[in-house]
Amino acid sequence: MLGFLVATLVPIPLLVLATAMGGPVAWVVLAYLTLFTALLDHILPYSWRNVDAAQEFKPAHGLSIALGVAHLFLTVIAVRYLGGPGGAEGWDVLPAILAYGVYFGQVSHPNAHELIHRSGREAVQLGKIVYTSMMFGHHASAHPKVHHVYVATPYDPNTALLGEGFYSFFARAWMGSFREGLRIESHDLKRAGRSWTAHPYIGYVLGGLGFVLLAALLAGTGGVLVLLAISGFAQVQILLSDYVQHYGLERGEFENGKLEPVRAEHSWNSPHRVTSAMMLNAPRHSDHHMHPGRIYPGLQIDRETMPMLPRSLPVMAVVALLPPWWRRVMHPRLLKWQGRV
Repeated sequence: MLGFLVATLVPIPLLVLATAMGGPVAWVVLAYLTLFTALLDHILPYSWRNVDAAQEFKPAHGLSIALGVAHLFLTVIAVRYLGGPGGAEGWDVLPAILAYGVYFGQVSHPNAHELIHRSGREAVQLGKIVYTSMMFGHHASAHPKVHHVYVATPYDPNTALLGEGFYSFFARAWMGSFREGLRIESHDLKRAGRSWTAHPYIGYVLGGLGFVLLAALLAGTGGVLVLLAISGFAQVQILLSDYVQHYGLERGEFENGKLEPVRAEHSWNSPHRVTSAMMLNAPRHSDHHMHPGRIYPGLQIDRETMPMLPRSLPVMAVVALLPPWWRRVMHPRLLKWQGRV
């Protein structure tokens, strides 16, 4: 647990410092979250260690709750002091906004993802609030009810098809997941005989508007712009993760229309030590899809049965922003892997 604690909690006071100082200090914080972690991933040995997945991991659940609350605290701090007086000003806010966006995309998102997969109602609600604060509340419905059901098939809007560039994927995945999540939630609501007022999408939309209103009250137009900038950057990273972790991998479909079970070969994984800790083992993605309820310290990794990315997940997300480079790196690896299974 120590690695998870250090990787996720140390950036919080650094982000507060970046908010107050901006400029060179904020650039250093941004470099810490990106270049420094990438360097550590490169020089430190890979993490192939698996712990007993049957453990309760009570401290892990506590850390998730703490990170969810910390996200909301950081959102208020960023909006108030980057969008209004008292913190960094002018162009000095740019590196601070980027640093917040990286943290929200690489820590708050994996943590909210953990929370919506927990069994407790309070944890799930906190995860939904975190996603809603990033203007991405629908992900809390679309991820478990669409992505996990149809992953690695053309029916999943968040699975990148072979040859599909990230930018076309982004538009398809954002709108497709919103639409499909809405459709399934509406169907479930009708089947349960519940009122439309219980529709979770009402909460996502009104909640998002509520955060925009809060930003306006805290720091006016500047606060709203900061909230939208950080949220937009975080959303790009969320969909980059989906793009990278399932690119080109396909599940078979039987003649009766049923899909084959999700197996280890249907997700890309990463054994890199530092970003795995920062992202709460999200790069151990195959095991998560095979066991969605398994809490993050218990996720397993196997170099023999799971396809591995050549670099850490955040580094490969940067590569994905340049589609020709991405195809040059990933297509030979994908073809090699497909020859094994």
